[in-house]
Amino acid sequence: MKEITLTLLFSLITISMVQEEKSLYDFKVMDINEKEFNFSSLKGKKVLIVNVASKCGLTPQYAKLQELYEKYKDQNFVIVGFPANNFMGQEPGTNEEIKTFCTLNYNVSFPMMSKIDVKGEHKAPIYKWLTEKSKNGKFDAEVEWNFQKFLIDENGHLVDFVPPREDPFCDKIVKWIENKK
Repeated sequence: MKEITLTLLFSLITISMVQEEKSLYDFKVMDINEKEFNFSSLKGKKVLIVNVASKCGLTPQYAKLQELYEKYKDQNFVIVGFPANNFMGQEPGTNEEIKTFCTLNYNVSFPMMSKIDVKGEHKAPIYKWLTEKSKNGKFDAEVEWNFQKFLIDENGHLVDFVPPREDPFCDKIVKWIENKK
């Protein structure tokens, strides 16, 4: 009887853990134009999610991100930018102001989402998934600063992350995109 109870308990714990884990495809957000964006539309693509800001010392990474996107977008790769004002007020603008800034200064053509919180009490659900092992099943990864990069595979599963100061063309990202180890 004790063995059956333990087996049932283990099964229930396993089921609840599996139910908690989601994939990227379970999320819908608002894009920068205030239209719903369903991540399931990216099935089969590698996705690089980046929290971005317009008034940060790392803001020039927009140029490298756009270059990376242009180079690999025809190889089932996409970048998704999430403006966030969580670090010293470095993204104070409205969605319209952010969109204008990105277009005029960096010719950004990769998908940009509405401004969200990537940490703190109002952290967006997608960032809870990206940063909490209990949600993603992989690891905990606090967002350190603007331009932290999260790598999601073609099946919508979190693979890894790259710290903010790392160049978008760093070996970890390029080798991941190109399927090299």
